[in-house]
Amino acid sequence: MSTVIILADFQGDVATKTTAELATVGARMGSVCAVVLAPAGKGAALAATLTQGPISSIAIVESDDVAKHGVAAAADALAQVAKAKGAEVVLVASHAFGKEVAARVAIALESGIITDAVDVAADKVATQLVFGGSTTVHSTVTHGTAVITLRPNSVEADLTASSAPSETVAVTISDASKKSSISSSQPPVKGGRPELTEASVVVSGGRGTNGDFAAVESFADILGAAVGASRAATDAGWYPHSHQVGQTGKSVSPQLYVACGISGAIQHRAGMQTSKTIVVVNKDPEAPLFDIADFGVIGDLFNVLPQATQGISAKKG
Repeated sequence: MSTVIILADFQGDVATKTTAELATVGARMGSVCAVVLAPAGKGAALAATLTQGPISSIAIVESDDVAKHGVAAAADALAQVAKAKGAEVVLVASHAFGKEVAARVAIALESGIITDAVDVAADKVATQLVFGGSTTVHSTVTHGTAVITLRPNSVEADLTASSAPSETVAVTISDASKKSSISSSQPPVKGGRPELTEASVVVSGGRGTNGDFAAVESFADILGAAVGASRAATDAGWYPHSHQVGQTGKSVSPQLYVACGISGAIQHRAGMQTSKTIVVVNKDPEAPLFDIADFGVIGDLFNVLPQATQGISAKKG
C-alpha cells in the first residue's frame, strides 16, 4: 500500500478540519501518515488533537528551528520525513504557508508539484480549476513523489474518530534552511466568527455595501458564518484585506456562500465558485454572479438582509 504524507494543519493548538480533509483524500491513495511539526516539548499535545479523519499514523517532529526559521525549516523537515517514510504522495493545505512549503518540498524531493487542487482521485489524478475557474483540468505528477496542495473545504471530510499511534521522528535542519530567522510574530486577532477558509457558511459583501457592512455582519452572525469581501470592497478600505475572497485573496468552498452586492467579476468567482450552494443578493438583475447562483434575490441588500436576519432569528426563537 502506498504511503501518503499529510502536513497536519493547526489553528492555534488545535488541528483544523482541513487536516481531516487532507486525510480523507490521502486515504483514497494509501495509508495516511500525518506529520506534526512542533516546538520542542509540544508535539504530543498537538498530535493529541488529531482525533478525526482516516489517519493511520502520526509522525511528530519536534524542533525549535521550525518556529525560528519558518517555511524553509518546515519544508526541510517535511521532506526528510517523506524520504524516510518512502512517501509516494505529500498533501499540504493550499494556503500561503502550505503552498510555499510544498514548493520547497518538491524541489528537495526532485518531484513535480500540483497546487490548488480541489480534489485528488485514488489514481493520484488531481482536479484543478484554472484561468479564473473557467476551465477544469485533470493533472498528475509524472516524476518522483507527487506533491499536491489541496484547497480547504473543497472535499467533504471524513470526520470519524481517529486514534492513530504516534512516533517521534528525528530530523536535522540544514544550515541552508536557517539563512533567515523570524525575529518576532503576532498571531492574528480572532473575533467571534469562524475562520474564513474553514467556515461552512460565508457571507460576503462587495461594492453594493457602499462601505457599510453592518447588514452583512448581522446576517453572518445569525447564521454563524464567516464574513468575506470582494476586492473592490477591500481596495476601498471598507473591509480588511485578510477577508478578501477571490483569485488574489482567499479561496473558499463552504456549504453555503451568500454574495451581497457583488457583481461577480471573474476574479471573485475564482475564489468561491466551488461553494456547494451559492445565493446572490443584488439589485442589478444583469449581475454576472447570477449565472452561477443556485438561488438569487434581485433587490437592495439593505432591504433584503435585515428581513432575512429577522426571519431566521424568528425561526430560531
